[in-house]
Amino acid sequence: MKLFDCTLRDGGNVVGKGFDAELTKMMIEGLIASNITTIEMGNCLGLGAYEANNSIAPCTDEEYLELIQPYLDQAEIGMFMGFKQGSQKNIDLAKKYGLKFLRVGNNAGDGEMSAPVVKRIKDTGLKCCYSLMKGYILSAQDLADEAAMLEDCGLDEITIMDSAGTMMPDQVEEYCRAMTSKVKIPVAFHGHNNLGLSVANALAACRGGATIFDCGLLGMARSAGNCATDLAAAAFQRIGLMQEIDLLALLDFEDKKLIPAMKKHNYHTAVVPYDLILGLAGAHSSFNSLFEQVAQEKNVPLYRLIIEVSKINQKNPDRALMEQVAATL
Repeated sequence: MKLFDCTLRDGGNVVGKGFDAELTKMMIEGLIASNITTIEMGNCLGLGAYEANNSIAPCTDEEYLELIQPYLDQAEIGMFMGFKQGSQKNIDLAKKYGLKFLRVGNNAGDGEMSAPVVKRIKDTGLKCCYSLMKGYILSAQDLADEAAMLEDCGLDEITIMDSAGTMMPDQVEEYCRAMTSKVKIPVAFHGHNNLGLSVANALAACRGGATIFDCGLLGMARSAGNCATDLAAAAFQRIGLMQEIDLLALLDFEDKKLIPAMKKHNYHTAVVPYDLILGLAGAHSSFNSLFEQVAQEKNVPLYRLIIEVSKINQKNPDRALMEQVAATL
């Protein structure tokens, strides 16, 4: 079970067609430091789109591929690719630069068009993932049948994409359950937040048997954004999963580097790390000032203090308890 971070591909929509080299490296390093190591990056429209669709990002495909070289032994880094760009030339480029996967994208119901691309990628020796875009336009069973057909082509992993953020949690669970009962390969879920249900839908996908969950730092992605990486990590940790993710390291990265860097792009997140910690810990915001005073006086990390104190008293923690806990940090 893992998070699949799409910030550096889908998230690039918030600044144009992709992030510049500096932001790309910053985010890769922040994700790796947090132990989130499956990363999709590059041009928003995927490998080959720069030339084919005039999708002009700050870097060309080769420039993006060059800059990730130092990180390839630390993370599973790959690129998205629209099925129309699935030429041998583009696939060979991905292979040459050591990408760990290509994720082919096409609308639900059009899998037969993509089957030759899947086979081509596999014949080249690369891991092949596949996104069933607008997955909701088919019934759960029809979508599962299409996934089975693609699995027979050699596919390694399949993603149900709620491209419009329109699916409800019970529907997501139904679709994931139908697909996981039909295929043996891992099933992923990619949710957008147009109805404010992206985290609930990720949890529903988990109940339906999905094991991979697409997300974006600070929720960055096209339209209303993806399921936020930090919110997904926190929600899964609340139910005892994904404990390997260093959530505090992730939030520290967002507070100190990413949020300040995105201000110049006028990007703001709905849930800042501080508020996320309150939700994770079950700490009421009325105690914020006291927590902040004690953390500063005792020179301890504020978020850790909130978490540890709240394990003892969520109702009415006082200064004495906070100072007692601070002495152990």
